[in-house]
Amino acid sequence: MSANPTHTHEHAPSYYAASVNRQLTLPVLQGEEQADVCIIGGGFTGLNTAIELAQKGLSVVLLEAHQVGWGASGRNGGQLIRGVGHDVDQFEKQVGAEGVRNLKLMGIEAVEIVKRRVAEFNIDCDLTMGYCDLANKPAHMEGFLADKAELEALGYTHELKMIERDQLHSVVNSDRYIGGMSDMGSGHLHPLNLALGEAAAAQSLGVRLFEHSSVTQIDYGSTVTVHTATGKVKAAQLVIGCNAYLGRLHPKLSGTVIPAGSYIIATEPLGEERARGLIPQNMALCDQRVALDYYRLSADHRLLFGGACHYSGRDPADIAAYMQPKMLKVFPQLAGIKIDFQWGGMIGIGANRLPQIGKLPDQPNVFYAQAYSGHGVNATHLCAKLLAEAISGQASSGFELFAKVPHMAFPGGQRLRAPLLALGMLWEQTKELF
Repeated sequence: MSANPTHTHEHAPSYYAASVNRQLTLPVLQGEEQADVCIIGGGFTGLNTAIELAQKGLSVVLLEAHQVGWGASGRNGGQLIRGVGHDVDQFEKQVGAEGVRNLKLMGIEAVEIVKRRVAEFNIDCDLTMGYCDLANKPAHMEGFLADKAELEALGYTHELKMIERDQLHSVVNSDRYIGGMSDMGSGHLHPLNLALGEAAAAQSLGVRLFEHSSVTQIDYGSTVTVHTATGKVKAAQLVIGCNAYLGRLHPKLSGTVIPAGSYIIATEPLGEERARGLIPQNMALCDQRVALDYYRLSADHRLLFGGACHYSGRDPADIAAYMQPKMLKVFPQLAGIKIDFQWGGMIGIGANRLPQIGKLPDQPNVFYAQAYSGHGVNATHLCAKLLAEAISGQASSGFELFAKVPHMAFPGGQRLRAPLLALGMLWEQTKELF
């Protein structure tokens, strides 16, 4: 299989694309449409903002340049993990102690929003609860203990359990780790089937969705006009939800996000017994390194193994050849196993690792959300809820809280920021050795 088809309109040649359980036929935008809100981007951010707005009685048009779920929403590792941002305590100066606490609570709520969405629209996406953070060194275990105490103090209702080294094979049959912390309030799912199910849900609520309708120009003003090659949309309000794939559509917004490559391989079906021999409780798992490994089992008993976060802007020439040695370091017992699928894509990362959500300072009717930094499955759904509250005129303390945090533009412009960040990542990986 080839890698990341960033220059095509088709889904990446992933296990997910090969195992979709529904096909949507969505038109190309032709002529003029009018709506209360126009949304650019057919990933989790756009789809869920559309659902939330339609449920509030607003008319919505959504434009996707490729296919629904084409970007990170349909390619990611499928891990549904509590939390938004990394080390939200760092934002106490901007939002106060109570604001930090609320950010942490919203990180818990975000997973529940996904679960409710799946249940409300009966979306078949292999949702399975159970996750484990894996420790590479003793300091990680100390961090897990602190996380456990904090979550319990916040009223977290799901089981959290410290896993010592002598118990670890009950979670993962690997000798690479020294322990972990399991969390039954996080889990995993088939992200492309979730995105397609949400698109169908949006359609059922009257949202007009258009694929292969790349935006070429935006005319800002009290009424926003969004142009494509074959049509335009006039709307009172606009949502930009393109994340790592925003490109030059809005240079200031894209300047605060670095697209980072992440890559996944899927083995041939292992059979239930062999698959559960690797991950006995069918949890999603993730280690704590900068260039982290994350992995889980699929519903048909494959190992889906991902990681290798790249800031270089260049995909590996052969993703399987690049990722398989990493997989074998974790599971040497899989030597000789065939890799059926290999793919990659871009995730959007901000300098402070907190999702960016707000309004354009010079355009009060233009909203955005982006930069989920590896927590996109849950954070997108939370941000969609907050966007819809703000757009519909509903008081949204969550939206205002996120909007208080400033976000730095990456230095060096589009050409230099990736190499600079690649050097920064190399420095962080070097520090892990000590």
